[in-house]
Amino acid sequence: MKRITLLLLCTIGLTSSAQVKTLTLKDAINYALQNKADAKKSRLEVENSEYKIQEIRSRALPQITANGSLTYNPILQTNVIDGAAFGAPGTTIQASFGQKWTSGAGVSLSQALFDQSVFTGLRAANSTREFYQINNQLTEEQVIERVANSYYSVYVQRERLTLLDSNYVNTTKVRNIVKGQFDNGLAKKTDLDRIIVKMSNIDTERQQVKNQIELQENALKFYMGMPIETKFDIPQTEFEITPEALTEAPNTANRTEFLLLKKQEELLEFQKTAIKAEYYPTLSLVAGYNYIGQGPEVPLFAKPADGVYWSDYSAIGLNLKVPIFNGFGTRSRVRQADIDIKSLQEDIKDTQLSLDLDYRNAKAQIENNSVTITNQKENMRLAQEILKNTNNNYLQGLASLTDLLDAQNASLEAQNNYTRAILNYKIAEVALIKSKGQLKTLINN
Repeated sequence: MKRITLLLLCTIGLTSSAQVKTLTLKDAINYALQNKADAKKSRLEVENSEYKIQEIRSRALPQITANGSLTYNPILQTNVIDGAAFGAPGTTIQASFGQKWTSGAGVSLSQALFDQSVFTGLRAANSTREFYQINNQLTEEQVIERVANSYYSVYVQRERLTLLDSNYVNTTKVRNIVKGQFDNGLAKKTDLDRIIVKMSNIDTERQQVKNQIELQENALKFYMGMPIETKFDIPQTEFEITPEALTEAPNTANRTEFLLLKKQEELLEFQKTAIKAEYYPTLSLVAGYNYIGQGPEVPLFAKPADGVYWSDYSAIGLNLKVPIFNGFGTRSRVRQADIDIKSLQEDIKDTQLSLDLDYRNAKAQIENNSVTITNQKENMRLAQEILKNTNNNYLQGLASLTDLLDAQNASLEAQNNYTRAILNYKIAEVALIKSKGQLKTLINN
């Protein structure tokens, strides 16, 4: 029975560990691009744009419709006719024309021969496709940025917990030493109480950090479109610092945000042209072929013997529509389109300045955080050395408990500062890569 229980526990342990995924930044981003709702919806918009283009093209193709009718005339209209037409001058004849039943069926065709708005729509079709493709690229970049920043934040919180766990273990060892000294009358109860309070504070902070880790992990899973219950590990190699190449400011004209606005400007120009098309005449070809049946009975199944006769007729023609005056409505819409274009051009200028600013700020943050990391790494080394020496001195009675606790606090603070400096560097690194328009390199490497 014991062996079965042990085997069951081992199986459960293996199953639990198998459910924990090793998640690199590249894996996290790829998962998000495939599963996050924003990315999926953006791809659907690209697909939908093709149908919008097909809708525009349909206006240039023949429009064919079939029609049918069945009419019953309970009372036929009476017409008054001059009797002279029938050899009876000076008299008036009342006559009813038509039949009680009339049925018809036919096919009609309409083909635009000249319509400036249709031609403009066809020219704008390719720009419409490119607009949605660029918008999809921008959405993917936004997903990548959110996932990368959240990914690094999770790692930092986990590192903080690791440091606190280590500090808690070390403080527990000091507590045991102080307790042994107190039991032997070599330490004050105040010293023991202080170390117990210290352990309690560390434990409280650990609980707070655990809560922050859970919140950060849930946020990352949300940005990825990953089930909240999924467990994952982050390799330490993902947090290594590699010097970022600082070049001259990139060309903002290649940034996705800028390209999207320029494409939007192009579409607004097409929209303005389409409105102006209302000034132009339109010409279309129309044609129809119809079959009509008339008689005193329902024509659908009746024959000439029943007094029902069928005949066909057709027509081909041209329809010309020449706009003359519409109350200046078209002129007003053209001017509104001009305002929309000018407003967007201001957005383009502002965006260009903003993109330049993003690069300058990211570059400054990279440079500053590089220096900070170097300094904090040295501070961490010195703090650990001081803690080691202070701990030895305390064991030899050459340092007070206050000195030891201060050294522990300083060491923990130095390690936390170093970890935060790395996080700031990583976030600045993402911002710099974004400012270069190279966020996709995070999944291509």
